[in-house]
Amino acid sequence: MVAYALQFVGNPYVWGGTSLTEGCDCSGFTMQVYAHFGYSLPHYSGSQASCGVGVSYSEAEEGDLICYSGHVGIYIGNGQMVSALGEDYGIVISSVNTSRIVAVRRILGS
Repeated sequence: MVAYALQFVGNPYVWGGTSLTEGCDCSGFTMQVYAHFGYSLPHYSGSQASCGVGVSYSEAEEGDLICYSGHVGIYIGNGQMVSALGEDYGIVISSVNTSRIVAVRRILGS
């Protein structure tokens, strides 16, 4: 899943968007990446924070959702995540801000 998600780094952010190539927002990004593997997620970061099974950040595995208030991304390991960050950034790799995490959700295998 991580390798699939990473191929879209550099593509644009579009609020409300769901296209991994033409533009998506953070929840559209996670929704479409998971859909590629047969998982259905809602197109809203707040709702995604309730999907799957909650785990602690110390237990986070590649592919888990990292949820902040108003933002969501996919954990890629080593303290990093991939997400559609905003219009100025597009889809990027960034460090997980552990002080802002509201949930870590495991969808795969849940």
